[in-house]
Amino acid sequence: MPTMVRVWLVFFMVLTNGFSSTGTAMDNFTIPESVNIGVLYSFNTSVGRIVKIAVEAAVEDINSDPSILSKTKLKVSLQEDSKYRGFLSIAEALQLMATHTVAIIGPQTSTTAHVISHIANELQVPLLSFSATDPTLSSLQFPFFIRTAFSDIYQMTAIADLVSFYEWREVIAVYGDDDHGRNGMGALGDKLAERRCKISFKAPMNPEATREEITDVLVQVALAESRVIVLHTSTAWGPKVFSVAKSLGMMENGYVWIATNFLSTRLDIDSPLSSDVMDEIQGVITLRMYIPDSKHKRLFTSRWKNLTSGKTANGSLGLSTYGIFAYDTVYVLARALDTFFKQGNQITFSFDSKLSQLRGDNMHLDAVKIFNEGKLLCKSIQAVNMTGVSGPFKYTSDGDLVNPAYEIINVIGTGTRRVGYWSNYSGLSIVPPETLYSKPPSRAGVSQKLLPVIWPGDTVKKPRGWVFPNNGRLLKIGVPTRVSYRQFVSHVQDTDMFKGFCIDVFLSAVNLLPYAVPYKFIPYGDGQRNPSNTELVRLITSGVFDAAVGDITITTERTKMVDFTQPYIESGLVVVAAVKTTESNAWAFFTPFTPMMWTVTAISFLIVGAVVWILEHRLNDDFRGPPRKQIVTTLWFSFSTMFFAHRENTVSTLGRFVLLIWLFVVLIINSSYTASLTSILTVQQLSSPIKGIESLINSKEPIGYLQGSFTRNYLIGEIGIDESRLVPLKTPEESTKALEKGPSKGGIAAYVDERAYIELFLSSQCGFTVVGQEFTRNGWGFAFPRDSPLAVDMSTAILELAENGDLQRIHDKWLLNRACLSQGQKFEVDRLNLKSFWGLYLLCGLACLLALFIYLIQTLKQYNKHCPMEPEPSSVQGSSRSSHFRTFLSFADEKEEIVKRRSKRRQMERISYRSTSEVGSSISNTEYYQSSLNRIDSTNEV
Repeated sequence: MPTMVRVWLVFFMVLTNGFSSTGTAMDNFTIPESVNIGVLYSFNTSVGRIVKIAVEAAVEDINSDPSILSKTKLKVSLQEDSKYRGFLSIAEALQLMATHTVAIIGPQTSTTAHVISHIANELQVPLLSFSATDPTLSSLQFPFFIRTAFSDIYQMTAIADLVSFYEWREVIAVYGDDDHGRNGMGALGDKLAERRCKISFKAPMNPEATREEITDVLVQVALAESRVIVLHTSTAWGPKVFSVAKSLGMMENGYVWIATNFLSTRLDIDSPLSSDVMDEIQGVITLRMYIPDSKHKRLFTSRWKNLTSGKTANGSLGLSTYGIFAYDTVYVLARALDTFFKQGNQITFSFDSKLSQLRGDNMHLDAVKIFNEGKLLCKSIQAVNMTGVSGPFKYTSDGDLVNPAYEIINVIGTGTRRVGYWSNYSGLSIVPPETLYSKPPSRAGVSQKLLPVIWPGDTVKKPRGWVFPNNGRLLKIGVPTRVSYRQFVSHVQDTDMFKGFCIDVFLSAVNLLPYAVPYKFIPYGDGQRNPSNTELVRLITSGVFDAAVGDITITTERTKMVDFTQPYIESGLVVVAAVKTTESNAWAFFTPFTPMMWTVTAISFLIVGAVVWILEHRLNDDFRGPPRKQIVTTLWFSFSTMFFAHRENTVSTLGRFVLLIWLFVVLIINSSYTASLTSILTVQQLSSPIKGIESLINSKEPIGYLQGSFTRNYLIGEIGIDESRLVPLKTPEESTKALEKGPSKGGIAAYVDERAYIELFLSSQCGFTVVGQEFTRNGWGFAFPRDSPLAVDMSTAILELAENGDLQRIHDKWLLNRACLSQGQKFEVDRLNLKSFWGLYLLCGLACLLALFIYLIQTLKQYNKHCPMEPEPSSVQGSSRSSHFRTFLSFADEKEEIVKRRSKRRQMERISYRSTSEVGSSISNTEYYQSSLNRIDSTNEV
C-alpha cells in the first residue's frame, strides 16, 4: 500500500505543478498565532452547504472565545470535493495537505475516506469525519481516521432490533455498490444473524444508477419472497429509488420500507418537501441520529435561521444532525489543539524519507510533508471530554462515541412522527434514552416498546413481511411414497396426486392460511421400499425440495436441518411382542397383593390388636382375664376387624380413636383387594416374556423395526442396541410372520415402531400387544427450510384445526379401526404393592404411637397420685428402682376402678387417724373435736 500511495503522490504532483513551496520553517514559538485546518466536502450538495455554514460558525465562535486557543486562531481552508469519490478526491486532499494542515474535516463519503485514509496514514494528518460512517473505517488499519458521529454498526443494530421486534425473519437489502453500502449491509447481516434473522436477497445498485437501472433492480426485488426492504444509500439517489418503487406499486399495503438516516437527513434539510415527493415515501420508517434536548441545542437551533439567511440561493436550509456534528467537530479539534499546546507540543513538519528518491525538479514533492506531531494530536482528540450541541462528547476505548442512539421516524402525511428511540444501552423504547441511563440496562422483550406505525398503504396493521414469490414458481413439496401403512400417505396410481391422513391434514391447514400457496407434490422414493425421511429432510437443505409432507417424525437430528410445524399427531416408540393367554389357578386369591404387601398387612393387624389391648386392658373386662384368654381375644379382635365382625366393645377414647383409623385403612385395603381379584378372575390375562424396552436391552434376541423410519438410528445411537440384532421389515405382513416365528425359528422377539403405526397394526393382529411403556415422546410435523415464515403460519393453522375438531375428524376418517384393541384384554396382572398404600400404614402407625404416648402420660399421673413413693435411704435406692418398676407394672395391670376404690379408702383412713390425734393433744379445742366427729360420721355413712 505505501508504494501505491507514492505512485499517487507522484501523479498528482505533476497535475499540481503550480504548487509553490510553503515549507518555511515554523518559528520557534511554542504556541503559533494560527493553525491551518482543512475541510474537504462537496459544497454544491445540500449536506455540503450545511457543513460549510456550521464549520464557519464554529471557527468564528472559537476565534472569539478567549477560553479556547487564546493565543492561536483557526484558519480554515475549504476544499471542494467535486466528485467526493475516486482519484480527484485524492488530488483535492493533497492540495489541503500541502498547506501545512494539521487536520482535515471530511471527507463526505466513506468511499473517499477509505482512499484518503491511506494518505493520512502516510503523512500522519488526522481525518475527522461525521458523515463517513462505514463501520470498517474504525479498524486498526486507519489509526488517523477519527469519526465524530455514530458508526453505522449501531444504525444496523437498530434496524436488526426493529426487524426482530416485529417478528420478521428475512429482509431484502437494497444498497449502493460501494464501500459504504457493502460494508453497511455486511454489518446488518451480522446483526440479523444474532437474532436468527437474515438478508434473503441482496440488490446492489450502481451509486450513479439511472432510473432504468433502478427499475430493473426493483423488479427483481418485487419477485422475491420478503416484503421487508432495507434501503441503505445516499441522499443523492435514494429518493429516486422511492420514486421508482412508487411507480411499480411497491409502496402499497404489505410492503415494509426501512431507510437509513439518508432519508431523515433530506427531510430535515429540504423540509417541507413537495406533496409528490412526500406521497412517494408514505409509511416509510427511517432513522435519525439522536441528539438529546439541551440548552446548547435550543440556542443553536434558534441561531440557525440567522446563519443560513442570505447564504443559500435555493431557499432556506433546515438544520440536520450533520450540521450539529460539524459544529461540534470543529470544537473537538479546537479543544484537542488547546490541550496539545498546553502540554508543550509544537507543530512541525518534515520531509518523508520514503519520497526522497522520487523527488525531482518538476514534481514539487517538497510541498507534501509529514506532520510530526500527528499521533499526539490524535491522542488529544480521542481524549476530549466535553458537552457540545450534540450532547456529551466522549470516546470509548474502541474509538466510538459514547451512548449511540437513534430516533425512529415514521413518514406520515405531509410530515413525520417519532414512534420511538433506539439506544445501544437499552434497545427500543418510547422514552428518551438519557432517562434510561440511570437504570439497569434491559433488553427483555417486555421492555422493548414502540408507538403504533402507519405502514405503506395507510394501514396500522403490522405487515406479515413476506409473500410467495410472484414468479410463477410452484412450491416443490416432497412426499414419501410408502409401501406400508398407506392410510397415512399413499400415491394415487398414474397421477400426481396423494391421499391419506397426513395429506388431508396438510390440505386443511393450507386452506386456513390467509393467502394462496402455489405448490405441487413430488413423490420421493422408488415405491419398492419405504424411503428414509431423514434423507428427504436433508434434500430440503440442499434446495431440491421446498418442503416435505408426510409421516415425518420430529427428531433432534432433523430439527438441526429444517424447521418443523406444530406436531399434528403424537407418536412415540413402543414395543410389540407376541402374547399368550394366562388361565387363573387355585391360588389366584393370593395374586392381588405382592408378598411384601401381605407381610406388612399381617403385621399391621397384630400391632393394632396389641395397641388396642393395651389401651383397653385397665378399663374393659373383655380384654382382661387369664393370659391365654387375653392372647386369643387380642388375635381374634385383630383379624376380625378385616370383616368388621369384632364383638368386643372399646370403651376408652384412645382405643376408639385407634380403631377408627384402622377401620378406615381396612376399608381401603378390602376394596382394593376385591377390585383386583375381580379383574383377575373375570378379565382375560395375557403374558409375554418381553416386559418392555428394558427386557430387550438386557437380552440378545433379534428386534424388528420398520424400514426407513428413524427407529434404527435411535435404537443404535440412543439405546445402545447392537446393529446385528436389528431386522428391517417392510410391511405389516412381514412383521406378523417374524413375530409369530419367534427368535427360535428365525423370527424376532419384539417389534419396535411408532405408536401411530402400531395402533393400525394391532387393529388386525390380535395375537400381539404393546408391552411396557412408550419410551420416547415424538410427534409428526411438516418440514420447511430454516426460518421459513410458512412454518409458523402452518403451525397456527394446525392449532386451529385441533381447536375446532377438524383434526380429530380427519383422524377418525383414516385411523379409526380398533377392533382387536376393544376386546378388554389385559396384559399380565397389575399386583397391588406397598408403594400404593404406605401412606395409609404411616397414618395408622402415627395414630397408634400418639395414643400410646397419651396413655403412658395418663397412667404415670394416676400412678403418682394413687401410689406415692416414700423417700428411702440412699443405700437401698438401687434395689428400690426395680421394685418401683414392678409396682408400676402391677399398677398398670390392675383395673382402673379397683385402684381408684383402694386409693379412696386409704385416704379416708388417714383423715380419721389425723382427727383422733388432734383430740388427745388439746382439750380446749372442743368445737373442733366435735366437727371432726361429725366428718367421721359422714365418712362412715358414705
